[in-house]
Amino acid sequence: MPFNHLALDHYRLLGRSGMRVSPLALGTMTFGTDWGWGADDAEARRIFDTYVDHGGNFVDTSVNYTNGASERILGQLLSGRRDRIVVSTKFTMARTPGDPNSGGNHRMNLVRSVETSLKQLDTDRIELLHLHAWDSTTPCDEVMRALDDLVRSGKVLYLGICNTPAWKVAQLQTLADLRGWSPLVALQIEYSLVERTVEHELMPMAQALGLGVMPWSPLGGGVLSGKYTRDDLRQGSEAAVSSTRQATIASFGHMTSRSLEIAEAVRAVAHETGATPSQVALAWTLLNPVVVAPVIGVRTLAQLEENLGALQVELTDEHIARLDQASRPAPIFPGSFAARPVVENLIFGGATVERRASHHP
Repeated sequence: MPFNHLALDHYRLLGRSGMRVSPLALGTMTFGTDWGWGADDAEARRIFDTYVDHGGNFVDTSVNYTNGASERILGQLLSGRRDRIVVSTKFTMARTPGDPNSGGNHRMNLVRSVETSLKQLDTDRIELLHLHAWDSTTPCDEVMRALDDLVRSGKVLYLGICNTPAWKVAQLQTLADLRGWSPLVALQIEYSLVERTVEHELMPMAQALGLGVMPWSPLGGGVLSGKYTRDDLRQGSEAAVSSTRQATIASFGHMTSRSLEIAEAVRAVAHETGATPSQVALAWTLLNPVVVAPVIGVRTLAQLEENLGALQVELTDEHIARLDQASRPAPIFPGSFAARPVVENLIFGGATVERRASHHP
């Protein structure tokens, strides 16, 4: 299939906005050692400098990452080049144990989180603010009106959302459009060869509503890099962030036999293309036209340099078909129902009808 080589300075529009961002976002959940497995200040600087020197301008963090160290380190790194960097951060997650209002999507936590992020980042505005996860308690109008107020104040420029059911995102977006409030322009969700269930509802929703998708964990927590074996298989149920990266991956449910089988398919394609498994896995996410910028989280400069190589990987139709076969999610209702020949015949009366372009890779 045709492939246009990408580079960090080949910028893309973020969803329905006019903001230009690099095709790989630098995730900074790994900046800081407070959680036991991140990069120290010096390594974080090397990673950030290399990313920016290659033309990268899209950096993602959160108010609570590494207990605030991620934003504080990023704030120091932004000095002298603040205006060229698109800073993406998030609110929702609790920051004070035992305080029910230190987390959630309500106005009180939103305002406090944004003020905390501005202080930690040592900046006067946030280019892209994400709601980090739906809390199932705050009314939609409270969320979207409070977010719109922050945009009108100039403290936030654009809005995004993460880890929320498709129907709820659609409800929020429709409410914003009807009332003339600032719309959502980005959707940050887990998406990789080991997590493709988002293709059922979230990806087509993003395409229809003008949301640029930012896949997090595009390497399946590192499983797709090929560094784990069946000896590492385990599932975790820890409520806190683990002090080891492997245990964290297990707690998110990715250390499974199926994930390792998919990783083996990735390794085989990597061998044939002369790329690394990580590069192949990242390149695959970039094939989806709804994807604007996968979020790459690295702990070392070497990992960053390897991931940047994904922008040059060429996958043939045969490679893509093999990866799809190894990772395709099982169909769900109503898609599974509508795809049956008898139902298609009833819908279209036996006529051949041109379909809209698929959002799938």
